[in-house]
Formats: sequence, C-alpha cells, structure tokens
Amino acid sequence: MGIRERLFKRTPPFFRKLRAAGLVLVAAGSAISTVDIPLPGMLKEISGYLIVAGSVMVAVSQAVVKDEE
Repeated sequence: MGIRERLFKRTPPFFRKLRAAGLVLVAAGSAISTVDIPLPGMLKEISGYLIVAGSVMVAVSQAVVKDEE
C-alpha cells in the first residue's frame, strides 16, 4: 500500500479522536505563542512543545488506516 492510498483510506475512530486532540494542542500552543502580552520564557517554550506534539499526533493519526481484509 502506497502513501497516497494510505492517506485516502478510512481512519479508525480512536485515531480520529487522537487527531482532534492533536489539533487542539496545536491550536492552544499557537494561541499561547502569538499572544501580545509579555509571557515568561518557560510558557513560550511549552507552547512550542505543544505545537510539535500536536503536529506529530495529527500526522501519525492521519497515516493509520483500518484494515478491511
């Protein structure tokens, strides 16, 4: 199975929920990192980690397919 076929097949329900959670992490990290008020450096660093973790969750859950054999 090629990557193109894998990306267009049905995703299992657990990984759809995981993808949604990843999108929430990316949104939260982006919101924290783009706020106009001065924030501690640790909070900015955590927001970067949230963006990376959410992006990985979305990418992995998008590539998982349900085996229909």
